[in-house]
Amino acid sequence: MTVRVLHAITRLTLGGSSENTIASCVALDRAGFECTLAASFRESDAASLVDARRRGCRVVDLPALGREVAPLADLTALAQILRLIRRERPAIVHTHTSKAGFIGRLAAVIARVPAVIHQPHGHVFYGYYSPRRTAVFTALERQAARWTDRIVTLTDRGAAEHLARGIGRAAQYVAVPSGVPTAELRAGAPTRTEARARLGLAPDTFVVVGLGRLVPIKGFDLLVRALPAVAAQIPSTRVVLVGDGAERGRLDALACALGVGARLDLAGEVFGVTTHLAAADVLAVPSRNEGMGRVMVEAMALRIPVVATAVGGIPDVVVDGECGRLVAPEDADAFSAALIELGRDEALRRKLGEAAEVRAESFSASVAREKLLAVYADLVRAKGLR
Repeated sequence: MTVRVLHAITRLTLGGSSENTIASCVALDRAGFECTLAASFRESDAASLVDARRRGCRVVDLPALGREVAPLADLTALAQILRLIRRERPAIVHTHTSKAGFIGRLAAVIARVPAVIHQPHGHVFYGYYSPRRTAVFTALERQAARWTDRIVTLTDRGAAEHLARGIGRAAQYVAVPSGVPTAELRAGAPTRTEARARLGLAPDTFVVVGLGRLVPIKGFDLLVRALPAVAAQIPSTRVVLVGDGAERGRLDALACALGVGARLDLAGEVFGVTTHLAAADVLAVPSRNEGMGRVMVEAMALRIPVVATAVGGIPDVVVDGECGRLVAPEDADAFSAALIELGRDEALRRKLGEAAEVRAESFSASVAREKLLAVYADLVRAKGLR
């Protein structure tokens, strides 16, 4: 008997959570499960939607599902998921991200779905909202954990941060990374010289790349504030930010106000970022909160050292002093000092990059697939689904 699985994610935005979800559906389909992926479609998410379908995912639109709290729309989304569950009759509901995670699990418990998995892809416990709003969301997560058989975090630190807030029990948690196809990434990557030629970057430029949504939680304002000090010590410095979002204009204005506008390149949203990573000397991840940081693994697989803030799951990925540098969040001086150290010392960048390539294999697609399938095999046995 084929086990049917309904995956639900709030949106298929371009980024790690969507890529991880799509890859999970593909891996489960190949292992004999029958997956449907439900999400709210937005025009800005077209690239991820096309990619999901190209890779064989059966995708269903949930029009009412959106990120922000909206009681009427959320009730409509609940009704839409309930109708989908009753039509598809899944044995497992696997939810992704906060909004779809709560509404999807509520629908699963109402419909008496035999097994429920939730994968938060991070959390909202700090860096996003006011203390009062955060407390409400934390209480909702505590409640939803009671409806959940397994909670899949991207790192062990992710599980610890949930448990520290009284969400679920330790036995519910299992860590499965957002797997990166490291071998394929290396095989398809241009050389550093080729990548820089494509992007119009001089061979002797110290290139710092940041990649992600241009929103406050990603902390790219910290990187821009660090840029003047780095440029003063390393005059060839250029920062390339790959991504788009509401902060784009603010970041550009901040760079201009600090006198480094000409050193900041805003590349916009790019589907397929290997060229930008291959051109980098260092990847900068100045996040205020981060579930794992998939882009770090992608850079590390290409021997690019990382400078990142020690938040969320990042310290489980980047070992400070071994494959990069970790600094305290919100500390622009520490961030600039770490970039200056790496910018001045090519041998150190090479040493950290070599260790980073080895470390990246712990977060490869094959490792993630093996761990995810083990979660499913255990749940199928425990619930008698076969």
